[in-house]
Amino acid sequence: MTDRVPSSKAESSPAAEPGKRLLIKGQQTKAVIIDAALGLASQIGLEGLSIGAVAEVTGMSKSGVFAHFGSREELQISVIREYHDRFESSVFYPAMQKNRGVPRLQAMFDNWMVQTSAEIDSGCIYISGAVEFDDRSGPVRDALASSVATWQTALRRAVELAQAEGQLIREADAHQIAFEIHGLILALHYEARFLRNPAATDHARRGFAHILARYAVKT
Repeated sequence: MTDRVPSSKAESSPAAEPGKRLLIKGQQTKAVIIDAALGLASQIGLEGLSIGAVAEVTGMSKSGVFAHFGSREELQISVIREYHDRFESSVFYPAMQKNRGVPRLQAMFDNWMVQTSAEIDSGCIYISGAVEFDDRSGPVRDALASSVATWQTALRRAVELAQAEGQLIREADAHQIAFEIHGLILALHYEARFLRNPAATDHARRGFAHILARYAVKT
């Protein structure tokens, strides 16, 4: 038989190239918009975001921005997802390279502190967003709460692994330990950003050391 299933070369055919280039250009433009929107949200909050404000920052038309995000709400959610992806890349994934247990938990906290310290002048979307949407309902709040919950679950899981490794007391409540660690970051952000306390980072480090010592398995 001479009939053969034709190989799929549509993607590389001359007719397909213009469409492919348009798709890539569209994705790149959308990434530029999200990056600008994230920077804007860090300064003025998620609630301050608007199609018009982002258009002004990027030098695009409102219709151009709207073509990528059909609504202000969709833009806000995209910013939350982008922030979460960057947070994971700088805080979570590097810590996963450490040994499970206290070394990994320590790395997560250290990376988190670096992230928080870097955001002192701009602001943390998780924290500022919680203030803006704590008494609201809707997709934006849901997206924000889901991102924060995902991180809290990862933090609690790291605590549980440290307990499984025999480094932290097994009988201790992992939720409580994670809660206390989260509290240190909130205090660090408040002290450093609002009160401009230069010792805030040192206090947070000592606080974390105290938590580890309090829940450590005694040998």
